[in-house]
Amino acid sequence: MVKQLIFSLSLFVGSLNAGDVYERFEILTASSPSSPRSKEWQPGQGLALEISGMTWTSDGRLAVAIRKGEVWFIDGADSDSVDEVSFKRFASGLQEPLGILQDGDSFLVAQRTEVTRLRDTDGDDVADEYLTAASGWNVSGAYHGYTYGPERDAQGRLWITTNIDMGDHADNDAAWRGWGLTINADGSVSGQTAGMRSPSGLGANREGDLFYSDQQGTWMPATPINHLRPGAFYGNPSGLASQDLPSSHMQLSAKVPEGILYPDALARLPELTPPAVWLPYNKVGRSGTDIQVIDQNGRFGPFDGQLLIGEFTNVEVNRVFLEKIDGEYQGACFRFLDHFPSAVFRLSFGSDGSLYVGMTNRGWSSLGNRSYGLVRVRWSGETPFEIKEMRAKPDGFELVFTQPVDPAKASDVDSYRMDNYTYLYSGAYGSDELDKNENPITEAIVGADEMSVYLKVKNLKPHYVHELHAEGVANQMGEPLLHSAAYYTLNRIPKK
Repeated sequence: MVKQLIFSLSLFVGSLNAGDVYERFEILTASSPSSPRSKEWQPGQGLALEISGMTWTSDGRLAVAIRKGEVWFIDGADSDSVDEVSFKRFASGLQEPLGILQDGDSFLVAQRTEVTRLRDTDGDDVADEYLTAASGWNVSGAYHGYTYGPERDAQGRLWITTNIDMGDHADNDAAWRGWGLTINADGSVSGQTAGMRSPSGLGANREGDLFYSDQQGTWMPATPINHLRPGAFYGNPSGLASQDLPSSHMQLSAKVPEGILYPDALARLPELTPPAVWLPYNKVGRSGTDIQVIDQNGRFGPFDGQLLIGEFTNVEVNRVFLEKIDGEYQGACFRFLDHFPSAVFRLSFGSDGSLYVGMTNRGWSSLGNRSYGLVRVRWSGETPFEIKEMRAKPDGFELVFTQPVDPAKASDVDSYRMDNYTYLYSGAYGSDELDKNENPITEAIVGADEMSVYLKVKNLKPHYVHELHAEGVANQMGEPLLHSAAYYTLNRIPKK
């Protein structure tokens, strides 16, 4: 493995895991010794760059929304010197914007009260039009009354998601709390999906299908990655009063059950839609945030087509492989990059294949020791030894690796162990892993190219997480896997 290269203003603390082949550069952090090089701020004033949204302008600048109500343009984000980075404020006076998207000659920003269209009409890089692009959901002033997005799907529809209200002044019986909404041409919204708790990340895969991340809590036994589509109910009943509004496209056909295993709840409530992937608590993060597809033609390593998931509490970026079984998404999650200096909230790829990681602790608890920051991550060209894919089969799973395996070790069933479990569906805060069962591995068949292994497994169970550990597997140089665990959400067992 090549030696880790860190271009930063201060060293990261602890293990970097896949950092051996992913080089990081701190564009800005709360502990930077000098203030940002701003075109309008005086040296020493500083800028609390609590990034809450990121997009790229048509002329190649990084545009970021920050939590305290502003939008900034960043020039030189792809430079290897912080002295070449400069900042220009484009907009201000917004209410906690949590997403930004370029739309033609303007930008769409989701703030608490509305989606706002920002336009610069005189070319001075300062917005002089603030236009309401969409509104119509309840704004109570309650803590957690956030709005996220917008994001566009393959059909061209603009989606936003809303948090349920929490704390004083909460009013989840008012319009559209905990819903996925599409924006209509007249600026009104339609309620497409319900049952969200804290849906802070939206992202599309290569096919343009949208996914969102939620966070463990009430009615959310662990962090889910859900396929976003009309008519689905994702489990949290707090905002169900809005299903009776005229523009609702989600209506429950049965009473919401409580205090039963998740697969049993799915059987009782037809609209309850299981996650494509569960991220088991603290094994693969605690509170998922942004979703970003890897579509970089190999410039970010061997994982094109997979999703990256930001992680707030554990300051990580994790990885999700998806496949379709019987027309529905399911798949596996893996640890990927960890020990960022602050809570990871937004992700975006630049034109050179670099990943930009926007961070803000926002006063919540995270393992990061900074309040905010912006880090660029580049692939060095060295391929890490990882489980690249985990695919469901009628009698087990196929593992695809990033490097050829040692066939003797990879064909030894003792190199692996697996069990499965599910969760409790209830209004409690999170859930333990329940109804655990061992999955004996009876055969491990190495592929002819020595890049894959077919594991024949007993006791497969639909709608259970199947947790695999492959500590005994090594590559042909005798090196172990960088991350030997994989977590597959087996909603459907393939028939062939």
